[in-house]
Amino acid sequence: MLSKKPPGHLITLEGGEGAGKSTLLQQLAQFLTARGYEVVTTREPGGSTLGNQIRQWLLQVNEKMPIAPMAELLLFLAARAQHIKELIKPALEAGKIVLCDRFNDSTVAYQGAARALNPKTVKQLCTTVCGSTIPELTLFLNVDPKVGLSRSKALEKEQAKSGALDRIESESLSFHVQVQKAFKKIASQEPLRVYTIDANQTQEAVLKEAIRAVEELVLLPTSKHV
Repeated sequence: MLSKKPPGHLITLEGGEGAGKSTLLQQLAQFLTARGYEVVTTREPGGSTLGNQIRQWLLQVNEKMPIAPMAELLLFLAARAQHIKELIKPALEAGKIVLCDRFNDSTVAYQGAARALNPKTVKQLCTTVCGSTIPELTLFLNVDPKVGLSRSKALEKEQAKSGALDRIESESLSFHVQVQKAFKKIASQEPLRVYTIDANQTQEAVLKEAIRAVEELVLLPTSKHV
């Protein structure tokens, strides 16, 4: 009789602009891969051809194509539905660890709070789209919005881009403050899932905390049942 492959783990990284999610995701992936785990890294919106196309629509600054808040929400969720079916679910069923940059919490924070859509409606739609595919652990990188936005602007300069931020980053500071408040509220409401990390620390310190959380909250509990 063939042994059944153990289920994988979905770990999401959340936080405002410039929190350092992308950097931490790659560092975590390297650490886990070195430990012998099969790791899939992905982001939202993205993870599929459709998702990447929607990402372009959502993030590009185009005054000729305004996007209403509800339309924005539904585009994010359409990308997520495809992302789950095409990449996340198959990876989890294959026993892999999926590290995803943004997921439902970002939708609740950005569209539910900052865009002032009904939070309950946003959560219900997220649940409908995701079903049983929910994060086992969420790493919330907590950083002051002013600091995060300054990091985003610096990154654009380093990469020799035009200097313009994307459509979401370009929103007002008050918008990003609302996003930050929403993330903190989610973290306080779901402390067993959401692990808060002070993202004002060095990258080394942030990685160390993230590794500890992943080991203690995901990997060690799993190993006890193997």
